[in-house]
Formats: sequence, structure tokens, C-alpha cells
Amino acid sequence: MKEFDPGESASIVSVTDKVRPLPVGMAVSSVHFLGDNAFFVGTEEKVSIATPAGEISQVEVHFAAILCAASDGKRIVTGGDDGKLVALNAKGETSALATDAKRRWIDCVALHPDGAFAWSAGKTAFVRSGKSEEKSFDAPSTVGGLAFAPKGLRVAIAHYGGVTLWFPNMAAKPEFLEWAGSHLGVIFSPDNKFLITAMHEPALHGWRLADIRHMRMSGYPGRVRSMSWSVGGKGLATSGADTVIVWPFTGKDGPMGKEPAMLAPLQARVTAVACHPKQDIVAAGYSDGTVLMIRLEDGAEILVRRNKGVAVAALAWNAKGTWLAFADEEGDGGLLEL
Repeated sequence: MKEFDPGESASIVSVTDKVRPLPVGMAVSSVHFLGDNAFFVGTEEKVSIATPAGEISQVEVHFAAILCAASDGKRIVTGGDDGKLVALNAKGETSALATDAKRRWIDCVALHPDGAFAWSAGKTAFVRSGKSEEKSFDAPSTVGGLAFAPKGLRVAIAHYGGVTLWFPNMAAKPEFLEWAGSHLGVIFSPDNKFLITAMHEPALHGWRLADIRHMRMSGYPGRVRSMSWSVGGKGLATSGADTVIVWPFTGKDGPMGKEPAMLAPLQARVTAVACHPKQDIVAAGYSDGTVLMIRLEDGAEILVRRNKGVAVAALAWNAKGTWLAFADEEGDGGLLEL
């Protein structure tokens, strides 16, 4: 058993010798698994594909900066400042899904399990169903985030002043959830009972959808840029502090009146989180380059990557939970097999 002192008094188990180094070769914004291959989305033009053996190839998906990416496990869809929405499959093949008529930047993208997808350009959100029917909605301000509800074709559109819940296939007026401030990310709980946004300020805001009751989730020293649901939706792990903040969602009231768990403190800020798909474990990346695996039950830690001075930008598990991929902002990455 190797020991590592991350600035705290306690030593933790290390598996750094089991990590396969991946020189991705470019700045990275996110990583997604299609099968057992890890797809590292770059900030400019390309996606790097890494096999379990550590072989790396690249595919060009845009002719400019890549501004957003989402995956459903079958494909990755990216939006760029070239005004294009592009799908990338497990074979590394690309196909154009849409081109903005005004060549505006594609800022946000979301995928639905039935094949529908949503994207935004400026104030306009678009949805195309599996039947290729395209609908659009103009938000009150620039779209900051998109998410599909787990059930039905309902889209949450985050923007300044709150969130609009839009049913593209219904004539009903969209529902507006108001909360002052700029909302830059949005996520539904897996049970479809709660909606959470990441704010421009260092805070989250939530609504219980049954009665639109507010949930203030504040106390962060920095903006929350990464959120991940634990298995079964029991907790929401977030970045933005020098610990992994995990909000409890086990009861009908969610985190109302409850304190979050604060796990794995370091003298660095958490920049990325990814919950294991089958076990109560979360992987966390920090601003100093450290990567940890943390058991949610008791906070036990395993060191995956030592601090290298560059912030971790991307973390992801494969669907089976047998591989963990990570990369920092400069493209120094790794693969760990469990």
C-alpha cells in the first residue's frame, strides 16, 4: 500500500501505478465513453479517441472552437462556433445534424434517450425529435443550459432570471420557474422530482417540481461547473469548493433543511466530479491536478493521480463502471481499469 499526503494529516491508498498515461495532445474540455473507448473532446476542432490499450487517434469535428458536448453512450454531439451541430459515433465517424441559419455559435446541447436532441444559439433553443421534426423556442435571454426531463419530451432551458420548462410537442404555454440571477447549467434529478441549476454566482438553485418550492443551495467559494448524480439519484455531487459537496436527495424534500456532505478536502478547489454508474463512489478532479476516488458512505479516498499543477478538466466512467478516464486542461490524461 502506497501512501500520499495531499496536505492533510491522513494518508490514503494509491493506485497511481495502475493508471495508463494518455498524452491526449490538446486542451480538453470533457471526456465521454462510447463502449470502452474514451473520447476526449478538445477545446478546438478535434476529439481524441483512446482505446483501453492506450492507442490514441484524432478526428476533426469542427473547423473552429468546440463550445459544448453531450453524450448518451451511443454518440457524442458537439456544438461549435462554426454554427454547426455534429454527431460522432463509436467508430469515429461524424455526421452533421444541424447548421445555424445565421451561423451563430452553438452554445448548449442535450440528448434524449429516444434519439431526440436539443441545442441553442443565442436566445433560441431548438429541439429535433427522433422523427426529425424541428421546433424552436425563444428564451427571454441567452440560453445558459439545456436538459431533457427523464420522462416525456420536456426541455429545461436555463437563462437569466430562471428556467423555462418547454414541451415542444404540446401547444401548452411553457412553464417559467423564476429565480433572480444568471443560470448557466441545468439538470433534472433521475426521478424527475427536482430541477437544479448552476448559477453565475457561487451557488446552486433548485425547485421541487411538484409544488415549485425553492431550494437554496449556497455556501460555495467558487462557481459550480460540474454536477453528477450518484447511483439511484441519492445524492448530487458538485465542484466549486475545496471539498466534494454532495447534496442529499433521498427524501421527498430533497436537500431542504439538510446539510450536504463535504468529502475529500484538499488545499485546492474541486473542478470536476463524476459518480460511478453502479456503486456509491465519486471521482473528483482538483485545480492542482489531483484525481481521487471517494466512497460516498464514509469518505474513504483512493489516490488516482498526484497533483501536477494543472486543473483537471474532464472525468468520466464507462457505462459498466470498469474504466475511469481523466485529463487536465493541457491534455495530460490517463485511464484506470477497475
